[in-house]
Amino acid sequence: MTLHLTRAVPTPTKGEGRDAARGGLALPALTALVVGSMIGSGIFALPSQMAGSAAPGPLLIGWTVTGLGMLMLAFVFQTLASRKADVDGGVYGYARAGFGDYVGFTSAWGYWISAWVGNVGYLVLLMATLGYFVPSFEGGNTTVAIVGASAVLWIVHALTLRGVHAAAVVNTVVTVAKVVPILTFIAIAAVGFESGLFTADFWGDGAGLGSTMDQVKNMMLVTVWVFIGIEGAAVYSKRAGRRSDVGRATILGFVGVLALLLAVNLLAYGLMARAEVAGLSDPSMAALLKNEVGSWGAAFISIGLAVSLLGALISWVLLCVEILRLPAMENVLPRQLAAENEHGAPSVALWLTNGCVQLMLLWTLFNESTYTQLIYLATSLILLPYLWSALYQVKLALTGETYAGGAGRARDLAIGGVALAYAVWLVYAGGTDYLFVAALFYLAGTGLFLWARHQAGRTLLTSVERVLVGLVSATSVVAVLGLAQGWITV
Repeated sequence: MTLHLTRAVPTPTKGEGRDAARGGLALPALTALVVGSMIGSGIFALPSQMAGSAAPGPLLIGWTVTGLGMLMLAFVFQTLASRKADVDGGVYGYARAGFGDYVGFTSAWGYWISAWVGNVGYLVLLMATLGYFVPSFEGGNTTVAIVGASAVLWIVHALTLRGVHAAAVVNTVVTVAKVVPILTFIAIAAVGFESGLFTADFWGDGAGLGSTMDQVKNMMLVTVWVFIGIEGAAVYSKRAGRRSDVGRATILGFVGVLALLLAVNLLAYGLMARAEVAGLSDPSMAALLKNEVGSWGAAFISIGLAVSLLGALISWVLLCVEILRLPAMENVLPRQLAAENEHGAPSVALWLTNGCVQLMLLWTLFNESTYTQLIYLATSLILLPYLWSALYQVKLALTGETYAGGAGRARDLAIGGVALAYAVWLVYAGGTDYLFVAALFYLAGTGLFLWARHQAGRTLLTSVERVLVGLVSATSVVAVLGLAQGWITV
Protein backbone atom coordinates (compact mmCIF):
# COMPACT_ATOMS: atom_id res chain seq x y z
CA MET A 1 0.00 0.00 0.00
CA THR A 2 1.66 3.22 -1.15
CA LEU A 3 1.15 6.49 0.70
CA HIS A 4 -0.37 8.44 -2.16
CA LEU A 5 -3.25 5.97 -2.50
CA THR A 6 -4.48 6.57 1.03
CA ARG A 7 -6.03 9.63 2.55
CA ALA A 8 -7.43 10.28 6.00
CA VAL A 9 -11.19 10.69 5.99
CA PRO A 10 -12.60 13.40 8.27
CA THR A 11 -15.89 12.74 10.01
CA PRO A 12 -18.57 13.70 7.45
CA THR A 13 -21.99 15.04 8.14
CA LYS A 14 -24.96 12.80 7.50
CA GLY A 15 -25.61 12.24 3.85
CA GLU A 16 -22.10 13.15 2.75
CA GLY A 17 -19.51 10.77 1.38
CA ARG A 18 -18.47 8.96 -1.71
CA ASP A 19 -21.34 6.49 -1.61
CA ALA A 20 -23.96 9.20 -1.43
CA ALA A 21 -22.54 10.63 -4.63
CA ARG A 22 -22.73 7.26 -6.33
CA GLY A 23 -26.29 6.62 -5.26
CA GLY A 24 -25.40 4.00 -2.65
CA LEU A 25 -26.09 0.27 -2.55
CA ALA A 26 -29.46 -0.71 -3.93
CA LEU A 27 -31.94 -3.19 -2.45
CA PRO A 28 -30.63 -6.25 -4.38
CA ALA A 29 -27.04 -5.61 -3.25
CA LEU A 30 -28.12 -5.08 0.38
CA THR A 31 -30.26 -8.22 0.30
CA ALA A 32 -27.34 -10.16 -1.20
CA LEU A 33 -25.17 -8.98 1.71
CA VAL A 34 -27.69 -10.47 4.15
CA VAL A 35 -28.13 -13.73 2.24
CA GLY A 36 -24.44 -13.98 1.37
CA SER A 37 -23.31 -13.54 4.96
CA MET A 38 -25.94 -15.97 6.34
CA ILE A 39 -25.45 -18.76 3.82
CA GLY A 40 -21.94 -20.11 4.20
CA SER A 41 -21.32 -23.75 5.02
CA GLY A 42 -24.00 -24.34 7.65
CA ILE A 43 -26.88 -25.18 5.31
CA PHE A 44 -24.80 -27.81 3.50
CA ALA A 45 -24.10 -29.65 6.77
CA LEU A 46 -27.53 -29.01 8.29
CA PRO A 47 -29.20 -32.40 7.55
CA SER A 48 -26.75 -34.54 9.54
CA GLN A 49 -26.29 -32.00 12.33
CA MET A 50 -30.02 -31.73 12.93
CA ALA A 51 -30.69 -35.45 12.51
CA GLY A 52 -28.16 -36.13 15.25
CA SER A 53 -30.03 -33.80 17.61
CA ALA A 54 -33.76 -34.24 17.05
CA ALA A 55 -36.54 -36.27 15.45
CA PRO A 56 -38.99 -34.51 13.08
CA GLY A 57 -41.54 -33.53 15.76
CA PRO A 58 -39.14 -31.76 18.14
CA LEU A 59 -37.39 -30.35 15.09
CA LEU A 60 -40.56 -28.58 13.97
CA ILE A 61 -41.04 -27.13 17.46
CA GLY A 62 -37.45 -25.92 17.57
CA TRP A 63 -37.63 -24.31 14.14
CA THR A 64 -40.84 -22.53 15.15
CA VAL A 65 -39.19 -21.04 18.23
CA THR A 66 -35.98 -20.19 16.35
CA GLY A 67 -37.86 -18.70 13.41
CA LEU A 68 -39.95 -16.54 15.73
CA GLY A 69 -36.92 -15.35 17.71
CA MET A 70 -34.87 -14.49 14.64
CA LEU A 71 -37.88 -12.87 12.97
CA MET A 72 -38.17 -10.57 15.99
CA LEU A 73 -34.48 -9.68 15.63
CA ALA A 74 -35.04 -9.01 11.93
CA PHE A 75 -37.94 -6.71 12.84
CA VAL A 76 -35.68 -4.95 15.35
CA PHE A 77 -33.16 -4.12 12.63
CA GLN A 78 -35.98 -3.06 10.31
CA THR A 79 -37.57 -0.81 12.94
CA LEU A 80 -34.31 0.79 14.07
CA ALA A 81 -33.26 1.46 10.47
CA SER A 82 -36.48 3.46 10.08
CA ARG A 83 -36.81 5.15 13.48
CA LYS A 84 -33.11 5.95 13.90
CA ALA A 85 -32.18 6.74 10.32
CA ASP A 86 -29.44 9.06 11.59
CA VAL A 87 -27.59 6.15 13.24
CA ASP A 88 -25.05 4.42 10.99
CA GLY A 89 -23.39 1.05 11.35
CA GLY A 90 -26.17 -1.22 12.55
CA VAL A 91 -25.07 -3.27 15.57
CA TYR A 92 -22.25 -0.82 16.34
CA GLY A 93 -24.34 2.32 15.85
CA TYR A 94 -27.29 1.09 17.92
CA ALA A 95 -25.05 0.02 20.82
CA ARG A 96 -23.31 3.41 20.79
CA ALA A 97 -26.48 5.48 20.42
CA GLY A 98 -28.22 3.59 23.19
CA PHE A 99 -25.48 3.00 25.73
CA GLY A 100 -22.49 5.21 24.97
CA ASP A 101 -19.19 5.19 23.11
CA TYR A 102 -17.51 2.41 25.07
CA VAL A 103 -20.38 -0.06 24.65
CA GLY A 104 -20.43 0.88 20.97
CA PHE A 105 -16.70 0.17 20.83
CA THR A 106 -17.11 -3.28 22.42
CA SER A 107 -19.86 -4.09 19.93
CA ALA A 108 -17.75 -3.06 16.94
CA TRP A 109 -14.53 -4.60 18.27
CA GLY A 110 -16.14 -7.93 19.18
CA TYR A 111 -17.99 -8.05 15.87
CA TRP A 112 -14.78 -7.38 13.95
CA ILE A 113 -12.79 -10.10 15.76
CA SER A 114 -15.64 -12.54 15.27
CA ALA A 115 -15.92 -11.71 11.58
CA TRP A 116 -12.28 -12.09 10.61
CA VAL A 117 -11.78 -15.26 12.64
CA GLY A 118 -14.85 -16.62 10.90
CA ASN A 119 -13.21 -15.78 7.56
CA VAL A 120 -10.34 -18.08 8.51
CA GLY A 121 -12.92 -20.81 8.99
CA TYR A 122 -14.43 -20.16 5.56
CA LEU A 123 -11.02 -20.36 3.89
CA VAL A 124 -10.04 -23.59 5.66
CA LEU A 125 -13.38 -25.21 4.81
CA LEU A 126 -13.14 -23.94 1.22
CA MET A 127 -9.84 -25.75 0.78
CA ALA A 128 -11.21 -28.87 2.49
CA THR A 129 -14.16 -28.81 0.06
CA LEU A 130 -11.82 -28.50 -2.91
CA GLY A 131 -10.07 -31.56 -1.49
CA TYR A 132 -12.92 -33.54 -3.10
CA PHE A 133 -11.26 -32.69 -6.41
CA VAL A 134 -7.64 -31.99 -5.33
CA PRO A 135 -6.43 -34.55 -2.74
CA SER A 136 -3.56 -32.35 -1.54
CA PHE A 137 -6.15 -29.88 -0.18
CA GLU A 138 -7.89 -32.57 1.89
CA GLY A 139 -8.51 -31.45 5.46
CA GLY A 140 -8.10 -27.78 4.60
CA ASN A 141 -5.01 -27.14 6.75
CA THR A 142 -2.21 -28.84 4.83
CA THR A 143 0.66 -26.68 3.62
CA VAL A 144 -0.68 -26.73 0.05
CA ALA A 145 -4.18 -25.88 1.30
CA ILE A 146 -2.95 -22.91 3.35
CA VAL A 147 -1.06 -21.61 0.31
CA GLY A 148 -4.26 -21.93 -1.73
CA ALA A 149 -6.34 -20.25 0.98
CA SER A 150 -3.84 -17.40 1.17
CA ALA A 151 -4.05 -16.91 -2.59
CA VAL A 152 -7.87 -16.70 -2.41
CA LEU A 153 -7.65 -14.27 0.50
CA TRP A 154 -5.45 -11.80 -1.34
CA ILE A 155 -7.48 -12.05 -4.55
CA VAL A 156 -10.56 -11.02 -2.55
CA HIS A 157 -8.42 -8.33 -0.90
CA ALA A 158 -7.42 -6.91 -4.29
CA LEU A 159 -11.05 -6.98 -5.43
CA THR A 160 -12.20 -5.07 -2.34
CA LEU A 161 -9.43 -2.50 -2.81
CA ARG A 162 -11.08 -1.67 -6.13
CA GLY A 163 -14.04 -0.34 -4.17
CA VAL A 164 -16.88 -1.54 -1.99
CA HIS A 165 -19.39 -1.22 -4.84
CA ALA A 166 -17.33 -3.50 -7.11
CA ALA A 167 -17.05 -6.11 -4.35
CA ALA A 168 -20.78 -5.80 -3.59
CA VAL A 169 -21.65 -6.43 -7.25
CA VAL A 170 -19.47 -9.55 -7.30
CA ASN A 171 -21.06 -10.69 -4.04
CA THR A 172 -24.53 -10.33 -5.57
CA VAL A 173 -23.57 -12.52 -8.53
CA VAL A 174 -21.91 -15.14 -6.29
CA THR A 175 -24.91 -15.18 -3.93
CA VAL A 176 -27.25 -15.99 -6.82
CA ALA A 177 -24.83 -18.68 -8.01
CA LYS A 178 -24.61 -20.41 -4.64
CA VAL A 179 -28.38 -20.54 -4.16
CA VAL A 180 -28.78 -22.56 -7.39
CA PRO A 181 -27.33 -25.85 -6.01
CA ILE A 182 -29.49 -25.50 -2.89
CA LEU A 183 -32.63 -25.03 -4.98
CA THR A 184 -31.58 -28.02 -7.12
CA PHE A 185 -31.27 -30.18 -4.01
CA ILE A 186 -34.68 -29.02 -2.78
CA ALA A 187 -36.32 -29.85 -6.12
CA ILE A 188 -34.80 -33.34 -6.30
CA ALA A 189 -35.51 -34.02 -2.61
CA ALA A 190 -39.15 -32.97 -3.03
CA VAL A 191 -39.56 -35.56 -5.80
CA GLY A 192 -37.84 -38.32 -3.80
CA PHE A 193 -39.48 -37.48 -0.47
CA GLU A 194 -41.08 -40.47 1.34
CA SER A 195 -43.62 -39.53 3.99
CA GLY A 196 -43.19 -42.89 5.72
CA LEU A 197 -39.55 -42.12 6.49
CA PHE A 198 -40.49 -38.66 7.75
CA THR A 199 -43.17 -39.88 10.16
CA ALA A 200 -41.29 -42.96 11.44
CA ASP A 201 -40.52 -42.37 15.14
CA PHE A 202 -41.82 -38.80 14.71
CA TRP A 203 -41.05 -37.79 18.30
CA GLY A 204 -37.80 -39.77 18.65
CA ASP A 205 -39.11 -41.93 21.50
CA GLY A 206 -36.98 -44.90 20.51
CA ALA A 207 -33.96 -43.02 19.17
CA GLY A 208 -32.11 -42.33 22.42
CA LEU A 209 -32.19 -38.57 21.79
CA GLY A 210 -33.74 -37.70 25.13
CA SER A 211 -37.05 -36.04 25.88
CA THR A 212 -38.87 -33.79 23.45
CA MET A 213 -37.60 -30.72 25.29
CA ASP A 214 -34.03 -32.07 25.29
CA GLN A 215 -34.23 -32.55 21.55
CA VAL A 216 -35.66 -29.07 21.03
CA LYS A 217 -32.85 -27.53 23.10
CA ASN A 218 -30.15 -29.52 21.30
CA MET A 219 -31.35 -28.64 17.81
CA MET A 220 -31.77 -24.98 18.76
CA LEU A 221 -28.12 -24.86 19.78
CA VAL A 222 -27.31 -25.75 16.16
CA THR A 223 -29.64 -23.08 14.77
CA VAL A 224 -27.89 -20.40 16.84
CA TRP A 225 -25.11 -20.29 14.28
CA VAL A 226 -26.92 -20.58 10.94
CA PHE A 227 -28.59 -17.15 11.17
CA ILE A 228 -25.48 -15.09 11.93
CA GLY A 229 -25.28 -12.40 9.25
CA ILE A 230 -28.88 -11.22 9.54
CA GLU A 231 -27.49 -7.79 10.49
CA GLY A 232 -25.51 -7.42 7.24
CA ALA A 233 -27.67 -4.71 5.65
CA ALA A 234 -27.86 -2.76 8.92
CA VAL A 235 -24.06 -2.66 9.22
CA TYR A 236 -23.94 -1.17 5.71
CA SER A 237 -26.73 1.33 6.38
CA LYS A 238 -24.48 4.33 5.67
CA ARG A 239 -23.78 3.06 2.14
CA ALA A 240 -27.43 2.30 1.34
CA GLY A 241 -29.01 4.26 -1.49
CA ARG A 242 -32.25 4.51 0.52
CA ARG A 243 -32.56 3.95 4.26
CA SER A 244 -35.86 2.17 3.83
CA ASP A 245 -34.05 -0.50 1.80
CA VAL A 246 -32.02 -1.53 4.87
CA GLY A 247 -35.10 -2.84 6.67
CA ARG A 248 -36.53 -4.39 3.51
CA ALA A 249 -33.25 -6.18 2.75
CA THR A 250 -33.08 -7.56 6.29
CA ILE A 251 -36.59 -9.03 6.14
CA LEU A 252 -36.24 -10.31 2.56
CA GLY A 253 -32.89 -11.92 3.32
CA PHE A 254 -34.14 -13.53 6.52
CA VAL A 255 -37.36 -14.92 5.00
CA GLY A 256 -35.49 -16.27 1.97
CA VAL A 257 -32.79 -17.98 4.02
CA LEU A 258 -35.31 -19.37 6.54
CA ALA A 259 -37.31 -20.92 3.69
CA LEU A 260 -34.18 -22.58 2.28
CA LEU A 261 -33.09 -23.87 5.71
CA LEU A 262 -36.52 -25.35 6.46
CA ALA A 263 -36.83 -27.00 3.07
CA VAL A 264 -33.36 -28.57 3.18
CA ASN A 265 -33.74 -29.75 6.77
CA LEU A 266 -37.26 -31.19 6.60
CA LEU A 267 -36.92 -32.83 3.18
CA ALA A 268 -33.77 -34.64 4.33
CA TYR A 269 -35.86 -36.65 6.82
CA GLY A 270 -37.87 -38.05 3.93
CA LEU A 271 -34.88 -39.25 1.90
CA MET A 272 -33.19 -41.56 4.40
CA ALA A 273 -33.88 -42.81 7.91
CA ARG A 274 -33.00 -40.24 10.56
CA ALA A 275 -30.21 -42.36 12.05
CA GLU A 276 -28.66 -42.79 8.59
CA VAL A 277 -28.80 -39.05 7.93
CA ALA A 278 -27.16 -38.39 11.30
CA GLY A 279 -24.28 -40.69 10.32
CA LEU A 280 -23.49 -38.95 7.02
CA SER A 281 -20.18 -37.15 6.66
CA ASP A 282 -20.22 -33.43 5.89
CA PRO A 283 -21.33 -31.87 3.69
CA SER A 284 -24.27 -34.19 4.34
CA MET A 285 -26.31 -32.49 1.61
CA ALA A 286 -23.83 -33.90 -0.91
CA ALA A 287 -24.20 -37.44 0.48
CA LEU A 288 -27.99 -37.19 0.35
CA LEU A 289 -27.98 -36.01 -3.26
CA LYS A 290 -25.51 -38.74 -4.17
CA ASN A 291 -27.94 -41.27 -2.68
CA GLU A 292 -30.71 -39.88 -4.90
CA VAL A 293 -28.99 -39.28 -8.25
CA GLY A 294 -25.49 -40.76 -8.10
CA SER A 295 -21.93 -39.45 -7.75
CA TRP A 296 -22.52 -36.36 -9.87
CA GLY A 297 -24.82 -35.09 -7.14
CA ALA A 298 -22.01 -35.06 -4.56
CA ALA A 299 -19.71 -33.26 -6.98
CA PHE A 300 -22.42 -30.73 -7.81
CA ILE A 301 -23.06 -29.92 -4.14
CA SER A 302 -19.31 -29.73 -3.44
CA ILE A 303 -18.99 -27.11 -6.17
CA GLY A 304 -21.98 -25.29 -4.73
CA LEU A 305 -20.42 -25.34 -1.26
CA ALA A 306 -17.16 -23.94 -2.64
CA VAL A 307 -19.05 -21.09 -4.35
CA SER A 308 -21.08 -20.53 -1.18
CA LEU A 309 -17.95 -20.26 0.95
CA LEU A 310 -16.37 -17.83 -1.50
CA GLY A 311 -19.50 -15.69 -1.43
CA ALA A 312 -19.64 -15.75 2.36
CA LEU A 313 -15.97 -14.75 2.48
CA ILE A 314 -16.60 -11.70 0.26
CA SER A 315 -19.62 -10.69 2.35
CA TRP A 316 -17.72 -10.93 5.61
CA VAL A 317 -14.66 -9.10 4.30
CA LEU A 318 -17.00 -6.23 3.43
CA LEU A 319 -18.59 -6.36 6.88
CA CYS A 320 -15.17 -6.51 8.58
CA VAL A 321 -13.89 -3.31 7.04
CA GLU A 322 -17.16 -1.42 7.45
CA ILE A 323 -17.42 -2.21 11.17
CA LEU A 324 -13.96 -0.61 11.64
CA ARG A 325 -14.49 2.31 9.27
CA LEU A 326 -17.58 3.79 10.93
CA PRO A 327 -16.26 3.85 14.53
CA ALA A 328 -13.06 5.44 13.21
CA MET A 329 -15.11 8.19 11.55
CA GLU A 330 -16.82 8.88 14.89
CA ASN A 331 -13.67 8.92 17.08
CA VAL A 332 -14.45 5.58 18.71
CA LEU A 333 -11.48 3.89 17.00
CA PRO A 334 -8.28 5.54 15.69
CA ARG A 335 -9.01 7.73 12.67
CA GLN A 336 -6.40 5.87 10.57
CA LEU A 337 -8.89 2.99 10.26
CA ALA A 338 -11.23 5.29 8.30
CA ALA A 339 -8.62 5.97 5.61
CA GLU A 340 -9.86 5.31 2.08
CA ASN A 341 -7.96 4.78 -1.15
CA GLU A 342 -8.79 6.46 -4.45
CA HIS A 343 -11.60 3.94 -5.07
CA GLY A 344 -13.35 4.69 -1.76
CA ALA A 345 -12.29 1.40 -0.15
CA PRO A 346 -11.29 1.51 3.57
CA SER A 347 -7.77 0.38 2.73
CA VAL A 348 -6.13 0.54 6.17
CA ALA A 349 -8.98 -1.41 7.78
CA LEU A 350 -8.79 -3.92 4.93
CA TRP A 351 -5.04 -4.46 5.31
CA LEU A 352 -5.39 -4.88 9.07
CA THR A 353 -8.26 -7.34 8.73
CA ASN A 354 -6.73 -9.56 6.08
CA GLY A 355 -3.32 -9.38 7.74
CA CYS A 356 -4.92 -10.91 10.85
CA VAL A 357 -6.64 -13.56 8.70
CA GLN A 358 -3.32 -14.45 7.07
CA LEU A 359 -1.56 -14.85 10.42
CA MET A 360 -4.35 -17.06 11.72
CA LEU A 361 -4.19 -19.19 8.56
CA LEU A 362 -0.52 -19.84 9.28
CA TRP A 363 -1.41 -20.59 12.90
CA THR A 364 -3.82 -23.35 11.81
CA LEU A 365 -0.89 -25.29 10.36
CA PHE A 366 0.37 -25.96 13.88
CA ASN A 367 -2.56 -25.33 16.24
CA GLU A 368 -5.75 -26.69 14.73
CA SER A 369 -7.43 -27.30 18.11
CA THR A 370 -6.70 -23.75 19.34
CA TYR A 371 -8.14 -22.38 16.11
CA THR A 372 -11.36 -24.37 16.63
CA GLN A 373 -11.71 -22.89 20.12
CA LEU A 374 -11.26 -19.40 18.69
CA ILE A 375 -14.11 -20.06 16.25
CA TYR A 376 -16.41 -20.80 19.19
CA LEU A 377 -15.23 -17.64 20.92
CA ALA A 378 -15.81 -15.63 17.75
CA THR A 379 -19.39 -16.84 17.58
CA SER A 380 -20.02 -15.75 21.17
CA LEU A 381 -18.58 -12.31 20.44
CA ILE A 382 -20.96 -11.74 17.56
CA LEU A 383 -24.04 -12.54 19.64
CA LEU A 384 -23.56 -9.68 22.13
CA PRO A 385 -24.21 -6.98 19.48
CA TYR A 386 -27.59 -8.62 18.80
CA LEU A 387 -28.42 -8.20 22.49
CA TRP A 388 -27.49 -4.48 22.46
CA SER A 389 -29.63 -3.86 19.37
CA ALA A 390 -32.69 -5.53 20.89
CA LEU A 391 -32.14 -3.70 24.18
CA TYR A 392 -31.93 -0.38 22.30
CA GLN A 393 -35.33 -0.94 20.73
CA VAL A 394 -36.78 -1.74 24.16
CA LYS A 395 -35.19 1.45 25.52
CA LEU A 396 -36.68 3.59 22.73
CA ALA A 397 -40.13 2.12 23.25
CA LEU A 398 -39.98 2.58 27.03
CA THR A 399 -38.77 6.18 26.86
CA GLY A 400 -41.04 7.09 23.95
CA GLU A 401 -38.17 8.51 21.88
CA THR A 402 -39.20 8.67 18.18
CA TYR A 403 -42.81 7.83 19.23
CA ALA A 404 -44.22 11.36 19.34
CA GLY A 405 -47.76 10.22 18.55
CA GLY A 406 -47.46 6.93 20.42
CA ALA A 407 -48.34 4.87 17.34
CA GLY A 408 -46.60 1.50 17.24
CA ARG A 409 -44.97 1.92 20.64
CA ALA A 410 -46.63 -1.08 22.33
CA ARG A 411 -46.00 -3.27 19.30
CA ASP A 412 -42.32 -2.35 19.11
CA LEU A 413 -41.93 -2.89 22.85
CA ALA A 414 -43.36 -6.38 22.50
CA ILE A 415 -41.16 -7.17 19.49
CA GLY A 416 -38.09 -5.77 21.22
CA GLY A 417 -38.88 -7.70 24.40
CA VAL A 418 -39.16 -11.02 22.58
CA ALA A 419 -36.00 -10.28 20.57
CA LEU A 420 -34.14 -9.33 23.75
CA ALA A 421 -35.19 -12.54 25.52
CA TYR A 422 -34.06 -14.56 22.52
CA ALA A 423 -30.76 -12.67 22.30
CA VAL A 424 -30.09 -13.34 25.98
CA TRP A 425 -30.76 -17.03 25.37
CA LEU A 426 -28.41 -17.03 22.38
CA VAL A 427 -25.60 -15.54 24.47
CA TYR A 428 -26.24 -18.11 27.21
CA ALA A 429 -26.39 -20.98 24.72
CA GLY A 430 -23.13 -19.82 23.18
CA GLY A 431 -21.35 -20.63 26.44
CA THR A 432 -20.72 -18.54 29.54
CA ASP A 433 -17.03 -19.51 29.57
CA TYR A 434 -16.56 -17.69 26.29
CA LEU A 435 -18.17 -14.55 27.73
CA PHE A 436 -15.47 -14.41 30.40
CA VAL A 437 -12.72 -14.85 27.83
CA ALA A 438 -14.34 -12.25 25.57
CA ALA A 439 -13.56 -9.67 28.26
CA LEU A 440 -9.85 -10.26 27.60
CA PHE A 441 -10.34 -9.24 23.98
CA TYR A 442 -12.34 -6.18 24.96
CA LEU A 443 -9.62 -5.16 27.41
CA ALA A 444 -6.91 -5.65 24.77
CA GLY A 445 -8.81 -3.42 22.34
CA THR A 446 -9.51 -0.73 24.92
CA GLY A 447 -6.10 0.76 24.13
CA LEU A 448 -7.37 1.63 20.64
CA PHE A 449 -10.44 3.27 22.17
CA LEU A 450 -8.20 5.42 24.40
CA TRP A 451 -5.97 6.26 21.43
CA ALA A 452 -9.01 7.47 19.47
CA ARG A 453 -10.08 9.65 22.41
CA HIS A 454 -6.58 11.13 22.60
CA GLN A 455 -6.61 11.91 18.87
CA ALA A 456 -9.93 13.70 19.25
CA GLY A 457 -8.66 15.72 22.22
CA ARG A 458 -11.40 14.35 24.47
CA THR A 459 -11.37 13.05 28.04
CA LEU A 460 -9.97 9.53 27.86
CA LEU A 461 -12.79 7.98 29.91
CA THR A 462 -15.99 9.43 31.36
CA SER A 463 -17.07 8.40 34.84
CA VAL A 464 -19.48 5.81 33.44
CA GLU A 465 -16.82 4.46 31.08
CA ARG A 466 -14.39 4.08 33.99
CA VAL A 467 -16.93 1.82 35.66
CA LEU A 468 -17.39 -0.20 32.45
CA VAL A 469 -13.65 -0.58 31.88
CA GLY A 470 -13.33 -1.60 35.54
CA LEU A 471 -15.94 -4.32 35.03
CA VAL A 472 -14.19 -5.54 31.87
CA SER A 473 -10.86 -5.56 33.73
CA ALA A 474 -12.31 -7.46 36.70
CA THR A 475 -13.95 -10.00 34.38
CA SER A 476 -10.64 -10.40 32.57
CA VAL A 477 -8.90 -11.18 35.87
CA VAL A 478 -11.55 -13.82 36.62
CA ALA A 479 -11.05 -15.23 33.11
CA VAL A 480 -7.28 -15.50 33.61
CA LEU A 481 -7.72 -17.19 36.99
CA GLY A 482 -10.36 -19.53 35.59
CA LEU A 483 -8.20 -20.52 32.64
CA ALA A 484 -5.17 -21.06 34.92
CA GLN A 485 -7.13 -23.18 37.42
CA GLY A 486 -9.14 -25.06 34.81
CA TRP A 487 -12.68 -24.09 35.79
CA ILE A 488 -12.96 -22.04 32.60
CA THR A 489 -12.27 -24.19 29.56
CA VAL A 490 -12.27 -22.93 25.99
